[in-house]
Amino acid sequence: MPVNDPQIWTLLGVFAAVMLGGMTLLTTQLSRVIRSEVGRVEGTLSARIDRVEGTLSARVDGIDARLGRIESKVEDLDKELTNLAVRFWRSQ
Repeated sequence: MPVNDPQIWTLLGVFAAVMLGGMTLLTTQLSRVIRSEVGRVEGTLSARIDRVEGTLSARVDGIDARLGRIESKVEDLDKELTNLAVRFWRSQ
């Protein structure tokens, strides 16, 4: 059975259409997979960043509380030293 020119071009056109359709389908599916994976990674990173931010916030609050206690102790020491100085120099 001889194959003439129109049949060859028709087969080539069908083959090209199938190949382009397959490549389009694969590209679409790949972009969907990449988009979903990026979204998953973004969600994971966001959760981790929020957790680290909460931990750092708690630590900074603890440091602030410690500094407040130290500041009150220093103020108490300053008052005591002032009282001692007043006693010492007035007693002379």
